[in-house]
Amino acid sequence: MRVSILALLLALGLAGCGTRPAARPPGADPPIRLTATLVKPTEVTLTWRDTQRGVAGHVVEFATNPRGPYTVLRFAPPGETTFTHPDLMPETSFYYRVRAYYGPTSRSIDVTVPGGRRAGKDATRDDDWATPRHIGGPADRHTVRDGSAAATPTDLRGTVMAPNGIRFTWTDHAGDEDGYLLESRPRGRPDFQVVAVIDPDIDSFGLITLPEERVASYRVRAFAYGRSSDLAVRKTGADPADR
Repeated sequence: MRVSILALLLALGLAGCGTRPAARPPGADPPIRLTATLVKPTEVTLTWRDTQRGVAGHVVEFATNPRGPYTVLRFAPPGETTFTHPDLMPETSFYYRVRAYYGPTSRSIDVTVPGGRRAGKDATRDDDWATPRHIGGPADRHTVRDGSAAATPTDLRGTVMAPNGIRFTWTDHAGDEDGYLLESRPRGRPDFQVVAVIDPDIDSFGLITLPEERVASYRVRAFAYGRSSDLAVRKTGADPADR
């Protein structure tokens, strides 16, 4: 998963503070139940159960201090309830949490990157096209936290700008998003996966594609974090290589 510099700063800033809950009646849904199991001396498997409704997916995060900062391991789709974290530092405590996220997606578009020389009339020699930025007018300020479709991003377009680069633009209708997720479904794959985390209010973003993403469907999601699990902690064992 690739994250812009701005998005990385956003993630680090969010990690150390509490997150706003989804707009739901208090106590209406049980918390996410997270279990961490040390399956090998330096490998932890996480499993979770979440009965909250309308969840778009879950963010799996870890830290080596309960206060953070937390690092994103995976944006898991809603049907995924397990994750394995391998090759960990030995004899170290790892803290894990899983947070739900919500938000509507744009329509999907199909993009083919043909390769060869640069394409796109706006391509520049310094790759300025890839810089995340706000290019539209003020957002409509709809909430992404109540399940309404009004905050759905619209007018998603993908322009091939380089042999392995696509610039995406869209119209922002959200006013309380924690950011945007760019999601990709390469040809022949059944599901969309998050490929980039983007700051709030951004509506232009350049993606450097992996080989399997050169022919793919793309969509963008305005998202907000929801409820989090309790922390699960496991301490790794000795390094197997020392035995």
